[in-house]
Amino acid sequence: MKVVVLGAGLLGVTSAYFLRQQGHEVTVVDRQASPAAETSFANGGQISVSHAEPWANPSAPFKVLKWLGQEDAPLLFRLRADRRQWLWGLQFLRECTPARTRHNIAQIVRLGTYSRDMLQQLRRDRNIAYDECTQGILHFYTSQKEFDGAEAPAAQMRELGCDRRVISADEAVKLEPALRHIRPQLAGATYTAEDESGDANRFARELVKRCEEDGVLFCMSHTVTALREAGGEIDHVEATDPSGRFQRIRADAYVLAMGSLSPRYAEPLGISLPIYPAKGYSVTMPVRDPSMAHQVSLTDDEYKLVFSRLGDRLRIAGTAEFNGYDRDLNRVRCEAIVKRVEQLFPGAGDASQAQFWTGLRPATPSNVPIIGRSKLKNLFLNTGHGTLGWTHSCGSGKSIARIVSGLKPEVDFAFTVA
Repeated sequence: MKVVVLGAGLLGVTSAYFLRQQGHEVTVVDRQASPAAETSFANGGQISVSHAEPWANPSAPFKVLKWLGQEDAPLLFRLRADRRQWLWGLQFLRECTPARTRHNIAQIVRLGTYSRDMLQQLRRDRNIAYDECTQGILHFYTSQKEFDGAEAPAAQMRELGCDRRVISADEAVKLEPALRHIRPQLAGATYTAEDESGDANRFARELVKRCEEDGVLFCMSHTVTALREAGGEIDHVEATDPSGRFQRIRADAYVLAMGSLSPRYAEPLGISLPIYPAKGYSVTMPVRDPSMAHQVSLTDDEYKLVFSRLGDRLRIAGTAEFNGYDRDLNRVRCEAIVKRVEQLFPGAGDASQAQFWTGLRPATPSNVPIIGRSKLKNLFLNTGHGTLGWTHSCGSGKSIARIVSGLKPEVDFAFTVA
């Protein structure tokens, strides 16, 4: 079967790889000149099954209200005259109940565990290196209230097979000595030994090479302008090539993996996707003092930041700003991240050489991605992964490949069925 994958980010590239493994003829179309050039370019680097508590949880409404108008807030809604933002916000509030939170954690953990296994297998099978680090992920807390609130979700994750252990502040410092500077402020931590980190962009570029070796065609610098439907299915995709010439691209099946742009292409087809762009930030800086720099990947839940060691670089990413499709770098938010890094690990990184980046994460109100069939019989969805695109990419890619092939997915997950 001929399959066109729309989008060459992590989800598009992994979808293409596993579709080719199923024997399909695969073409990938993307507007950028290189793969993983947008949301997958400079993310936090974590393969974090333990990061399964969704933004929408019982404590979220109060926090969101508290942070309104606070320029450096971890989660910032910039209220706009934007119908989609308000509808998304109402759906977000509905997901904040204890029952919905438990349900969503279960979905996120199951997909995350499966996806991590698929990544490890792919890494072994295709000999892919991407500054991977397999020392686990440590969530640390400088607020006793935040630490106490982490115990119940961690217990649920353990029941689901994600061994996120609650540990003391002293145990946290033993696991990651770079935390010694803030030992007096530490309330406690959780640790998941099986979690990992690595450079998502490098992984995607290496996987593209393996895909091309296997015969996958990548049409880069091709801008998709529309998906055209006829008779209850996609008839063709309209696009412009690098020189601006109009093209019609036809296939037997299509996979929509265009991140936060997915709703724009689905809406004219009568498909409403509950996805809104959540602008995230990252800072990358060279290690200056290795004795102060962390090795274990870390999560600062209170400030919604993650810390990864990518070889001789430090990658710090996080926060979320709901402000439409705006991609401007907000210096206040960038500097707030650098300030927090200096508080925690003074002198570890060379802030004078910091590189700032921002990208639009495709967030669903529940943080559960949209994977599966659409109401059009040959259009499939692999989108809405929010902050967990790197964590869920390999499991999502393999699952959508099996669905397109008429096979049952291997993981217990609420796949979309129209």
